Amino acid sequence: MDSEIDIYTIGFTKKNAETFFGFLKRSQVKTLIDVRLNNVSQLAGFAKRDDLKFFLRELCGADYVHSPELAPTKDILNAYKKGDMPWEVYEEKFLNLMGQRNIEKSIKPALLDHGCLLCSEHEPHLCHRRLVVEYLNQHSDLDLKVKHLY
Repeated sequence: MDSEIDIYTIGFTKKNAETFFGFLKRSQVKTLIDVRLNNVSQLAGFAKRDDLKFFLRELCGADYVHSPELAPTKDILNAYKKGDMPWEVYEEKFLNLMGQRNIEKSIKPALLDHGCLLCSEHEPHLCHRRLVVEYLNQHSDLDLKVKHLY
């Protein structure tokens, strides 16, 4: 078992820029790992890809990485958002997808160390960012100590 790695998760909804970047700065996040399927939506406000890169560098001295392999497929996400798929089914399908993608082999521990998984959901309970951390803790030698910022 590797040594413990501090990792964070955050959603940008229900937060203004001051709160969002304040959380990241106080937590000393090194890299924001964007696990959204769509990272350029106009609905994202300050959390659009290019704006995020700038704000992270200027305000937090942090890097930005988009990791769509840690996002659900459009089909899974849309079915859940429309209410056609309950959370339990979404969770099972997403965890199976992580297994098919072998994310534990492609994600570098250095990226996760003081990294923060970004999604849109305000809280982690019904969000795939929590599932990514749980999956990696279960299917790799990593010992991820997670703190959800909200």
